[in-house]
Amino acid sequence: MDDLDKRILDILQQEYPLSINPYNDIAIEVGITELEVINRIRKLKENGIIRRIGAVIDAKSMGFHSTLCASIVKNDRIEEVAKIINARTEVTHNYIRNHKYNLWFTLTASSPEKINGIIAQLEDLAQIKVYSMPAKRLYKIRVALEMGDV
Repeated sequence: MDDLDKRILDILQQEYPLSINPYNDIAIEVGITELEVINRIRKLKENGIIRRIGAVIDAKSMGFHSTLCASIVKNDRIEEVAKIINARTEVTHNYIRNHKYNLWFTLTASSPEKINGIIAQLEDLAQIKVYSMPAKRLYKIRVALEMGDV
């Protein structure tokens, strides 16, 4: 990863252009072609530097509710249970952790009651216990890893 890749990463995280041709806008800003920006982003994705490019929506400001969920899942069932959980459009993240509670996911829905209903369905379908931990206070909204000084 060179300095140009780092500059592109900074722009993607902090100044993503809201335009019809965002990669062309980035290209103009960093002084290369749009195709080179696209190719560099593709390589950063292939190398695992970029996981996804997309909007981060503040669900709470739109009237939605969310919760962090944890479950204890036998290792031989992790893939099966994760597939059941990931089938729900309300699930935004799902991670395997090296911990007693080894499957963690976030769930967003229009009401706490809807969240509870989805959790009950997941518990029934996957035959697991889901522990729900709704946020009481938000401490961090966003993370940007500034690459310019790395």
